[in-house]
Amino acid sequence: MKAQDLQAIQSFKEKLENEYDWPSLYTFKFIVPIDKKDEIKKIFVKHDVSEKQSSKGNYISITSKVMASSSDTIVEYYLEANKVEGVIAL
Repeated sequence: MKAQDLQAIQSFKEKLENEYDWPSLYTFKFIVPIDKKDEIKKIFVKHDVSEKQSSKGNYISITSKVMASSSDTIVEYYLEANKVEGVIAL
C-alpha cells in the first residue's frame, strides 16, 4: 500500500475515533455498477442491506448498518469494498 494511502487511512481512523464511541452503529453506503452488487452484498452478508437502483438501472446504491467494535472494523470493511471494481464509497 502506498504511503499516501496509509496516511489517508490513518486520518480517517482518527476522525472516526473523534466522532464515535465504540462499539457504535455505523452506516456504510456504496454505489456500484449493477453487475457488481453481489460482491458488495457478500461483504455485508451478516448485516441488513438495503438497495436502491438508479433511474436508468446501470447502478445500485447499497446501504448497510453495522455494529462496529472499533475504527479498525470500519476501515477493514472499506478496504474490502474497495477491491470491487467500480465501487464508489459515500
